[in-house]
Amino acid sequence: MLCSSSAAIKRISVSWLIMANNSNFKSHRLSRSESSTKRPRTMSIHSSLKDAFSSYADHLNALNEKRERIVKASRDVTMNSKKVIFQVHRISKANREEVLEKAEKDLAAVRDQHISRLVKELQGTDFWKLRRAYSPGVQEYVEAATFFKFCQTGTLLNLDEINASLLPLSDPSLEPLQINLLDYLLGLADLTGELMRLAIGRISDGEVEYSERICQFVRDIYRELTLLVPLMDDGSDMKTKMDTMLQSVVKIENACFSVRVRGSEYIPLLGSSDPSSFLVGVSDVEL
Repeated sequence: MLCSSSAAIKRISVSWLIMANNSNFKSHRLSRSESSTKRPRTMSIHSSLKDAFSSYADHLNALNEKRERIVKASRDVTMNSKKVIFQVHRISKANREEVLEKAEKDLAAVRDQHISRLVKELQGTDFWKLRRAYSPGVQEYVEAATFFKFCQTGTLLNLDEINASLLPLSDPSLEPLQINLLDYLLGLADLTGELMRLAIGRISDGEVEYSERICQFVRDIYRELTLLVPLMDDGSDMKTKMDTMLQSVVKIENACFSVRVRGSEYIPLLGSSDPSSFLVGVSDVEL
């Protein structure tokens, strides 16, 4: 009896061992099969992430390349706008029409050849993101255009007139590039420095009344901007230029004041026919 029972126990234990091994084998096969089925899913996720980051990299590379092209175009605008300013500074009583005619052609060339490059790069895009890349060139262009306008007509070229001149350069189907108010005001602040140089030069040529008109014009600009700048959200650059603008106003005022008050020392400039001269009726001094 004992032998038969022990043999039965051995058979049961062997069968349990076989069943356990079979279950372990099946679970191992299932785990391998599950891992093999999950692996392609992990690979697909990695592939989609790689494609997404590749597209981001392409977008950033294209944006950097566009920024470099815009910076180059802005430098060209700055350089050629300065040439227009230098041309206008050659103005005098004798060559006024000739100088202004050439300056007008040069300014049109800046707009058609160089500003147009900025327009093509920026139209239809969110150009505020790239403002720091093209702002210096736009400010210089505003300075040149307003300086020419004042010397031609004695008036200020406003922002709407500048933007209207840029509309023909844009594609009608896309959002046009328009100069924003901040860049216009920054260019207008630089204009006062050029007007100061012009006023000093006109005094040396004897055009004192013209210099006084320039002085009043610069005063008006400074007064209006003094009221506006404290209300600007992004006015850090403008506040820095206000100090320089005040220096320009003071220089013009001092020059005009010296000529009017100390007129006897400026007879070659005022002449004996000027009412403020104590030598009224006396022939002009010859140098």
